[in-house]
Amino acid sequence: MALAGEMQRDTAVRKPEPRKFKQLEMPHLEYTPGLAKEMAPLYEKVSHVIPSIEWPFFAPYIHAINKLKKERGAVLLAHNYQTPEIFHCVSDIRGDSLQLAKEATKVDADVIVQCGVHFMAETSKLLNPEKTVLIPDMRAGCSLAESITGADVRLLRQRYPGVPVVTYVNTSAEVKAESDICCTSSNALKVVESFGTDRVLCIPDEYLAKNIAKQTKVKVIAWKGHCEVHERFTPEELRQYRKDDPNIVIIAHPECPPEVVAEADFAGSTSGMISWVKEHKPARVVMVTECSMSDNVAVENPDVEFVRPCNLCPHMKRISLKNILESLVYMREEVTIDPAIAAPARRAVERMINLGN
Repeated sequence: MALAGEMQRDTAVRKPEPRKFKQLEMPHLEYTPGLAKEMAPLYEKVSHVIPSIEWPFFAPYIHAINKLKKERGAVLLAHNYQTPEIFHCVSDIRGDSLQLAKEATKVDADVIVQCGVHFMAETSKLLNPEKTVLIPDMRAGCSLAESITGADVRLLRQRYPGVPVVTYVNTSAEVKAESDICCTSSNALKVVESFGTDRVLCIPDEYLAKNIAKQTKVKVIAWKGHCEVHERFTPEELRQYRKDDPNIVIIAHPECPPEVVAEADFAGSTSGMISWVKEHKPARVVMVTECSMSDNVAVENPDVEFVRPCNLCPHMKRISLKNILESLVYMREEVTIDPAIAAPARRAVERMINLGN
């Protein structure tokens, strides 16, 4: 979709000068009786998902982070897969990766701290180019995002000339820049059918592409990328849950293999799964996705019993209260994107957003 002239103008964009932030000292982290009393209402909210023995360690960090956010003029974004002490106790905006980046454009903040993985921080930077975007651990990657490169997309275009390229938001800015449009797990079908063509490349998640292909007449060409959390679920595992409790409800993420999705009562994005639980209020439910999400949804749905198949994302778990605090104190690690990549990558994301509008 991008015109040659557009690409030439993109390369002329100058990288903005980095902001200078005042130096701060690391605050004292002591769990005093006064702090315990001050933090008690917050702990009450999360007490059934955070053990009491852990709270004296978490509370000083939470108190310090919430204080530093105001001093830095910062907003914290937390993905649904973050642990409850981050998701419910220090974040300002919560949700899936695209929702976080979009909502961040609406806030009056100089600094965005992305409590997620690297591609999410990049997307936040794409949609908030004038803001300083930090990620507490630059090593927080993603098996799915790392399964494909911009060079791979260029080779796919050579192999399938004229076929539109739809790229999942769970990709690097470099890959987005080589794409026609992005998609999420909730809007992938709409995006794939928006071109009015008989074939579409939907990359890099093979299982998302296959699950979408079952819902459309468009031939969906897939890539062999997988999420290391969702690919580990099996249909046998889900059938065992039903054998143990015939009344249990199973909801799955479309990054799971198609045979797993086929066993579920509902399949949807992280935000779709959360909305489904809030609307239907099942007595017992299995959320077939990263297990911290069950903890986070349980806080707001105390009457629902969550059976937790605990597949953790090791990359998400690199983000901790400790490195969030260090990120705010020392203003690290800053996420930057080459302007020549940022402009076409932003365009692919904005096309998706505009399609939704």
